[in-house]
Amino acid sequence: MLTVRKSEDRGYADHGWLKSFHSFSFAGYYDPGHMGWGNLRVINEDRVEAGKGFGKHSHRDMEIVSYVLSGELAHQDNMGNVKTIPPGDVQRMSAGTGVTHSEFNHSKDKTTHFLQIWILPNVTGIAPGYEQKTFPENEKRGALRLVASPNGAGGSVTVHADAAIYSGLFDGDEAATLAMDPARKGYVHLIRGALEVNGQQLSAGDAVMLQGESEIRLSNGRDAEVLVFDLSD
Repeated sequence: MLTVRKSEDRGYADHGWLKSFHSFSFAGYYDPGHMGWGNLRVINEDRVEAGKGFGKHSHRDMEIVSYVLSGELAHQDNMGNVKTIPPGDVQRMSAGTGVTHSEFNHSKDKTTHFLQIWILPNVTGIAPGYEQKTFPENEKRGALRLVASPNGAGGSVTVHADAAIYSGLFDGDEAATLAMDPARKGYVHLIRGALEVNGQQLSAGDAVMLQGESEIRLSNGRDAEVLVFDLSD
């Protein structure tokens, strides 16, 4: 079964310095029909104005993945990490017993555009952790590159959750297929461009929720960048 969620049906918040689309219920946006999908709890598409950002705030028992699309995101936390996340990098922060951090766009004139992803962990009360890796464009071109997994397979970042995230770039005849266990859930989020997912046409910001499917097929992309999730039910 496939269910398409159009970009314009997402929640939206305009805070002036921050413009954010919410794929699932978050903060002031509440939709009982979209509280998450499997153990995927949050996908926020955020645009942070130059010189602005999120001040110090705390998280607990959540796997948080940041995926920067343009601009840069400056991260600082109470674990001692002071990092800059550029496009092409994937950051994983395990909140565990508790972590405090801030995220800023220090540019004077460029907006930072990124995805913030929350996944429910399969173990709680662990020590907080941080990981950041670069995934070159050529590894994602016409393919699904594993960027996050429970065991760090293929050089992916390690999430303490029963979930895997793949990133891909597709244009023209480029295509890929990902085998799925029908007992699990799949989620495809199209970041930009256009793409067909199991025959369904998607535009930027659209998503497909999959259940009871044995594979995810991506084809007919037009400057497409996509994230694919393999999730526990």
